[in-house]
Amino acid sequence: MAYLAPWRIVVVVGAVLIGILASLPNLFERTTLDRLPDWVPKRQIVLGLDLQGGSHLLLEVDVETLVRERLENLLSDIRRVLRPARIGYRGLAVRGDEVTFTLVDPAQRDLALEKLGEINPQLVAGPFGGPTGRREFDITVRDDGRVVIRLSDHGYEMLVDSAVSQSLEVVRRRIDELGTREPTIQRQGENRILVQVPGERDPERIKRLLGRTARLTFHLVDMEASVQEALAGRLPPGDMLVPAADDRGPSHYVLKRRVELSGEHLVDARVSFQNGQPVVAFRFDSVGARRFAEITRENVGRLFAIVLDGKVISAPRIREPILGGSGIIEGGFTVETANELAILLRAGALPAPLEVVEERSVGPELGADSVRAGKIASLLALVLVALFMLAYYGLFGLFADLALVANLFLIVGALSLLEATLTLPGIAGIVLTIGMAVDSNVLIFERIREEMRRGRPPLSAIDTGFREALRAVVDANLTTLIAALVLFQFGTGPVKGFAVTLSIGVLTTMFTAIMLTRVVVFGWYTRARPATIPL
Repeated sequence: MAYLAPWRIVVVVGAVLIGILASLPNLFERTTLDRLPDWVPKRQIVLGLDLQGGSHLLLEVDVETLVRERLENLLSDIRRVLRPARIGYRGLAVRGDEVTFTLVDPAQRDLALEKLGEINPQLVAGPFGGPTGRREFDITVRDDGRVVIRLSDHGYEMLVDSAVSQSLEVVRRRIDELGTREPTIQRQGENRILVQVPGERDPERIKRLLGRTARLTFHLVDMEASVQEALAGRLPPGDMLVPAADDRGPSHYVLKRRVELSGEHLVDARVSFQNGQPVVAFRFDSVGARRFAEITRENVGRLFAIVLDGKVISAPRIREPILGGSGIIEGGFTVETANELAILLRAGALPAPLEVVEERSVGPELGADSVRAGKIASLLALVLVALFMLAYYGLFGLFADLALVANLFLIVGALSLLEATLTLPGIAGIVLTIGMAVDSNVLIFERIREEMRRGRPPLSAIDTGFREALRAVVDANLTTLIAALVLFQFGTGPVKGFAVTLSIGVLTTMFTAIMLTRVVVFGWYTRARPATIPL
């Protein structure tokens, strides 16, 4: 017993029991587990897209719209800085991928550049802007006073990178609201986003959620303007003509162009009911609530339009000041559409539209076949390896088989505790681990055989075999672990799934070989006290 410390027994038995308990929830349906007490382990391995079916979408950020919106914003900024400085200009407009205008007095060139530098001093080119390599815009001023502004290469990259990063976060929030588990959402290339949602049976619902930018703004309706004249092209200055989202009221509204309040101040949006009809109840943050109160206090009796993605979804009349910072959106919703709108508003607006460039649906039948094939492969590998070890090493082969079974429980238990997503390559990692798991025991047993041939007594041969084989066991598994970590770091999707299962398998293999097998072998020797080792 000098070679079998009590703490080793406690650690080994405890780890194996935890592995078995953590693995058991995978044998039950989720509905069954939900009915059990809270103290019962309930975490399960999550099946990936290729195993339980689901939706695969490849989205592309609409860069053209993104660039045009940035140039439109720049156009407004140019008006804001040039007019107060009394710098005359004409023909200010967005043409293609550039903003152009002509100075009335070309002699005001330097003053105009100075004011343009105030738009964003760190990124605008020229002596009043940032370093040449870091500028957002390239500005050219010709001798006749014509000014041409376009996005620089750095500005374009920065704009696209920011939009894709923001879109990733918004997409993640929207998908997670669906209640799906372990969606894969990652960037691909310059301006594309990969979305995989295991278990989602309605890809159209995902497309509806991701196909809207959900840009919410509030505008005052111009009560004096005529919609008919606006449709004829006679739009009052400072106004805009916006179509209605449905045909239950006017087809268009003439709104003040100024955004009184935007959706960025929303902190919550939920489905509610008013007069038996679904509506979306929203709530602003402290800044938005204060601004909302000011608007409604100063404009009692006027129509206040709620615009979502360029369409008026509601234009209620302000009957009294709204001081609580909350309100409702009516729009003839069903419960489903109201819930989708609430999800969109809670998740925030996309910086640019997303276009679906690739769509695939994986049926659950294909996933079920993969799971079935994976189970057969795992069990077959387990049985064949166990039979080989039993035939070649006899009783010690049985010890190795016990360690192999415990190793499998530890792998499944670890994946369950992590709620890891198991894909088909992940199953391949488990099968590979089963084949590799006995390698460590082979090294140990062969070293014990070698020590026996040298004439060592049984106990000394066992102790020396475990001690001397330790370095080879660690080295062999460590190199595999390094390769798995590299795959995890630089791989994507299924490759990461393979790397995770392989890494966990390597760690559990070292534990069962170094700790569990040692406890079993020394425990057997302590009780049997054989004169020779049957190896």
